[in-house]
Amino acid sequence: MPGPRTPTSAQERQPPADRPGRRRDAFFDNAKYLAIVLVALGHSWSAIKSDNRVLEGLYNVVYTFHMPAFIVISGYFSRSFDMRPDRLKRLITGIAVPYLLFQIAYSLFRRYAGQATDPISLVSPYYLTWFLCALFIWRLTTPVWKLVRWPLPLALGIAMVASVSRGIDDNLDLGRVLQFLPCFVLGLLLKPEHFALIRRRRVRVLSVPVFAAALAVGWWTVPRIDGGWFYRQYSAQDVGAPWWTGPFMTLAMFGCSLLLTACFLAWVPGRRTWFTALGAGTLYGYLLHGFVVKSCYYAGGFDLAQRHGALGAAAVTVLAAAAVTLLCTKPVQRVFRFAMEPKMEWAFKQDAAELARERQKTELEREKVSA
Repeated sequence: MPGPRTPTSAQERQPPADRPGRRRDAFFDNAKYLAIVLVALGHSWSAIKSDNRVLEGLYNVVYTFHMPAFIVISGYFSRSFDMRPDRLKRLITGIAVPYLLFQIAYSLFRRYAGQATDPISLVSPYYLTWFLCALFIWRLTTPVWKLVRWPLPLALGIAMVASVSRGIDDNLDLGRVLQFLPCFVLGLLLKPEHFALIRRRRVRVLSVPVFAAALAVGWWTVPRIDGGWFYRQYSAQDVGAPWWTGPFMTLAMFGCSLLLTACFLAWVPGRRTWFTALGAGTLYGYLLHGFVVKSCYYAGGFDLAQRHGALGAAAVTVLAAAAVTLLCTKPVQRVFRFAMEPKMEWAFKQDAAELARERQKTELEREKVSA
């Protein structure tokens, strides 16, 4: 937002903060960075949480909201998506192509590490690549959610059906795609004033006892609730529960994730910080940190950490946060931009409307120079 001394004319010239691609909002960059750190911590804790009820309870709490928060923000920044050629092009180069490249890269990595012999599959997302597959599907369906009268109830209904449908996660990880769908649709429905509402001081204060209660509940759930519920991937039958618990748990998990996501966002700083710039590279950190986590797992690093108890868990936490932070930096982005943001001009036809906009922009720049 403009400062208190910014002239009115300057305010009018500034693009709105919620328009993606125009001016980056520090709040959302901060939120994306903190969420991706929680993702890396969760993946690291999964290898050492057994026999540690406190860590497993914390793991359950983090898994309740860290991906929902990331998905809500992704939905919020997908509000302007339509079937315009330039946006479809960015969807292909920024989501579909990285999915294919990293799906192949992770498959080859597993094979040469001696962990798998099965053939490479492009329709069965492995480990982290499910999110790219899901984001591609969600974003393609954005015009539908803008069209229907009750998008969120419809998305929840689809998620509830998915929670009792066995085997749908075999291809494209549809079980997780559909069960996380309400979080994306919610993001599409949010407006800047909604984020301003949860960033008030009163909400920030109330979020402290809510998180404290969540930690207590997370500790309580460890021996009582199957961890598969927190992944939103399996059907009720797959986790050994009666089918009717699927819809109930879908609504319960959505409510809990919504509450904890609001509490999380309430504490995200809105000013520029030392990690704000890293928010632009969170997809790099997300896709690349899996190689670090799996390498440590294959090399026995997590077994060593687990033998040292609390000290090992603390070391894993610090190293995981440091690793994903490093992977979000500009040098790493420059090295891997060929895979994450390929230009691929050779693969697309030139759109007449886009060419006309470029010509108009060039003419305006020439007029400014001549003036």
